[in-house]
Amino acid sequence: MKRLLLATLLTVSPLTWALDQAGTQRLSDLQQRWAAIQYQLPKAQRADALEKLAADATEFSHQYPGSPEPLIWEGIIESSWAGATGGLGALGKVKAAKASLEQAMQLDPNALQGSAYTSLGTLYDQVPGWPIGFGDADKADALLRKALEINPTGIDSNYFWADHLYRQKRYPEAIAALNKALQAPPRPGRELADQGRRADIDALLKTIKAKQD
Repeated sequence: MKRLLLATLLTVSPLTWALDQAGTQRLSDLQQRWAAIQYQLPKAQRADALEKLAADATEFSHQYPGSPEPLIWEGIIESSWAGATGGLGALGKVKAAKASLEQAMQLDPNALQGSAYTSLGTLYDQVPGWPIGFGDADKADALLRKALEINPTGIDSNYFWADHLYRQKRYPEAIAALNKALQAPPRPGRELADQGRRADIDALLKTIKAKQD
């Protein structure tokens, strides 16, 4: 009977496990290393650095198989690695990122304030559509809206929603979302990421305003 009950619970809702102190520190280390690569390293050096970071992220997610946070950051890093690599060689990496993020959502869709929705929505927005890739603007829209439901004031959730609106040429709405992103509360321990994202916001605002002139 106990075995049957456990099997039933597993089919209804996958078990998730919180990170221990060592896991939390390792997650913070990954986040900080990613920000340093993304915002401080020259573009020509990013692909190699992200390849090494992706290997560390994969090891981390294997060490904590029931925790969604390592999978989310595995997906984020794989996505960034794909972006730094570019070309057809990036497709395998974005598919791996998609799988990591979907697995994280199965464990806990609300983990890290819905970051899996933000990251997966961004992938659907930026990856080419069929037959090359899996890009889909409608799926991106739904995922990014869900991310905003979970984290309505977040800098990333609002920035990537604004980027989606920009791609749809909905410029006034995009500007409003970017201004909201600029009002996002700071993230303790992620000062470099916040600084870099604000630079991304400023750049997109300039791009939109240039198109409107």
